[in-house]
Amino acid sequence: MTLRPTSVDDLRDAVADAVRSSSKLEIRGGDTKADLGAPREAVLLDMGGFNQVIDYDPAELVLTVGSGTPLAQIEALVAGAGQMLAFEPFDHGPLFGRPAGAATIGGIMAAGVSGSRRLSGGAARDHLLGFQGVSGRGEAFVGGAKVVKNVTGYDLPKVMAGSWGRLVALTEITLKVLPRPRESLTLVLDTLDPHAAQAAMSLAMGSQAEVAAAAHLPGPPSVTAVRLEGFGPSVAARRIMLDDLLAETGRLRALSPGDAEAFWNSIRTLAPLANGRPLWRVNTPPSAGCAVVAALQPLGARWLFDWAGGLTWMTFDGDPALVRQAALAAGGHAALIRAPDELRRSTPALHPQPRGVAALEARVRAAFDPTGVFETGRFLDQPDAD
Repeated sequence: MTLRPTSVDDLRDAVADAVRSSSKLEIRGGDTKADLGAPREAVLLDMGGFNQVIDYDPAELVLTVGSGTPLAQIEALVAGAGQMLAFEPFDHGPLFGRPAGAATIGGIMAAGVSGSRRLSGGAARDHLLGFQGVSGRGEAFVGGAKVVKNVTGYDLPKVMAGSWGRLVALTEITLKVLPRPRESLTLVLDTLDPHAAQAAMSLAMGSQAEVAAAAHLPGPPSVTAVRLEGFGPSVAARRIMLDDLLAETGRLRALSPGDAEAFWNSIRTLAPLANGRPLWRVNTPPSAGCAVVAALQPLGARWLFDWAGGLTWMTFDGDPALVRQAALAAGGHAALIRAPDELRRSTPALHPQPRGVAALEARVRAAFDPTGVFETGRFLDQPDAD
């Protein structure tokens, strides 16, 4: 069964009906992440009826849209004004073998999706100024504000970003946008091993070159890339800085605009890992990504680095516990993004939290959704031991 509310009143009624009937509601945007998490049965709450640009003021760098508005439409809109979503969100559809273009901004924010520019532009939550939505109580409310400076009360937008639709059905989202860089230049080093690649990216990120993004494809042949953005003279000067800084590592070469776009698109869509195998997203300190690779590559894992080594995307057919043990040993955590149904039924998608943190999260969810209307069993919450 699918419900498609087109107004806040419709949405409130749908949630209230679910509370009365003890039904479960699963919030859906573009269906691009529907296969993430355990298979489940619930009434689908299609948010496509909240598809509109409500207010856009390029001069104030603020955009307000309905949660069901496609990401592609928003990116085209702000690009027309010479602006961008600086956290560089991406569409999960290709990760699951689907065409791109269906992702909605509500789904992006609910999942806290940030792309390669997160290193320099911040995470999705850093750009969510405000929202409107309906809680699991069936109550409509507002969080944040439609201004960049807002310091009053609790920072509810930070709570909503990455909450995966377990707190609120978002109806309206206000975002901070930023000017689009005048120029972009991608520089690459060839044939580096993981440790050398991570060291080179770390040097670049720690310099005054103001690197916007850094990633590594292991190949063969391997390619380590850094992206510079800004005004032409500034980009040229920072390239010279990186040439000098990385001279002992290798010779930097510049990619053509077409090749650069293809490279970053391959990172965004994970094209090198599009093999249908279980896909993991492993977050660690950048210096520890190599430890995860060293533990799992001998067992057949394939991988790539984003966020200068702080994000390892990995396909691995082995025991899921090995991935999570490697992530923990490296000071990080691992999320199962893509897997067959049998594995999804037995393995929590999100990394199990320590008991104290899990208990706190449960209390927050209960405050917004006391009857568990939005708790569909998707995430198989299993607190870890302290």
